[in-house]
Amino acid sequence: RLLIAKLDRLSRNASFVMLLRDSEIDFVACDLPDANTLTIGIMASFAQHEAEQISKRTRAALAQKKSRGFQLGKPENLTHESRKKAIDAIIENARNHPANKQASELIRLYQHDHLTTRGIAEKLNQHGFRTRKGKLFRSETVRRLQTNKGEKNE
Repeated sequence: RLLIAKLDRLSRNASFVMLLRDSEIDFVACDLPDANTLTIGIMASFAQHEAEQISKRTRAALAQKKSRGFQLGKPENLTHESRKKAIDAIIENARNHPANKQASELIRLYQHDHLTTRGIAEKLNQHGFRTRKGKLFRSETVRRLQTNKGEKNE
């Protein structure tokens, strides 16, 4: 049983709420503990409508501010230097991630067997290794790890 504080906090997408209801997952919203199918449908539709209205009002307010000359966003984040700094931080974080360190060592060992990047990816996947995001390795992932570690690229 799924217990949620408010129905509109579960989702502002009416079709998702109805899909959840149709999937026979038992859920109760504390703000509507005795809600039936009709009530859930109406409230889910209302929540979606409200989300759409909030989005429209926000877009209109930002457009009005922009038309008055206000610069939206943070321009200093758009400089070449700040973008390079962000990319460097991403690469450094990837390099230092334990899963990438482990995979990089294995990639280096598998290269001695003259495997292609696809072959290395298959070996890593067969042995249960996953990327730092928990996904299967692909040849492109292996190639990036080789490049980021300064390994010879195949």
